[in-house]
Amino acid sequence: MSLFGRPTYGYGNRGGAMKWIVAAIIAGIGIITYLRSGQVNPVTGEKQYVAMTTDQEKALGLQAAPQMAAEMGGAADPTRDPDARIVNEIGQKLVKATEASRSPYSDNFHYHLLNDPKTVNAFALPGGQVFITRALYNRLENEAQLAGVLGHETGHVIGRHSAQQMAKGKLGQMLAGAAGVATSDRGQGGAMAAQMVNQMMQLKYTRTDELQADNFGLRYMTDAGYDPREMLRVMTILKQASGGGGRGPDIFATHPDPDARIEAIQQWLAASADKLPRNLIAGRPLHSSSDRFTPR
Repeated sequence: MSLFGRPTYGYGNRGGAMKWIVAAIIAGIGIITYLRSGQVNPVTGEKQYVAMTTDQEKALGLQAAPQMAAEMGGAADPTRDPDARIVNEIGQKLVKATEASRSPYSDNFHYHLLNDPKTVNAFALPGGQVFITRALYNRLENEAQLAGVLGHETGHVIGRHSAQQMAKGKLGQMLAGAAGVATSDRGQGGAMAAQMVNQMMQLKYTRTDELQADNFGLRYMTDAGYDPREMLRVMTILKQASGGGGRGPDIFATHPDPDARIEAIQQWLAASADKLPRNLIAGRPLHSSSDRFTPR
């Protein structure tokens, strides 16, 4: 007991209460901003919370594409590289044959082959810039498999997954910041836990987007005349490229593992069996027997 100190009469907890008030304000702003970002997807009709307009998506994708390509060996010139020409042809065929042609991105889809011989990957930027690495292209066997991969990435664009993730990311940052303020008296542990929750939330949504994009890809390759069963072979190729080993806990995986995707594809094929046209094809081989890629 202090003989000379002033009595606080309970006001000593003001600092703690103020932290919670500030945290609530930060969280409220984040939630309100997120809810006000709601838009209806012009293709799917689904209500989504997105961080930008379709025009902003296209501008961002076009701006980021050169840098992204440069970081992965550069983009092959389709006027000189026959593989890059095939990538562009199949991509544009998908757009013309599907609902992508009626989307706000219809005139902005570009399909690029990246000169990266080691990274097995394909991805899409907002607004219609789609990429596949040479390492993945060299492993694919026919046009149908390529159409499935490009259709999947086209689905990410149509689904506005990047803009959706950005909105969720902003919300997550605000909530993590609010949690950090509220738990600041516990040291860094509270803020670190909040950041982990945010990361896990984002990964969960990304996994959902990937499965939805698989569904887009199956529909799009079918609409373009390709056999969707070839996507099962793509999953096997991806599994072989990863070494066939374990993936670790699902919640920490950005993409669903190939086995989970194979199961989802099989379910889609079973549900669509009576609706699929009979004249679907695998298309032309992508490589001659002399230059086929052999996994090591």
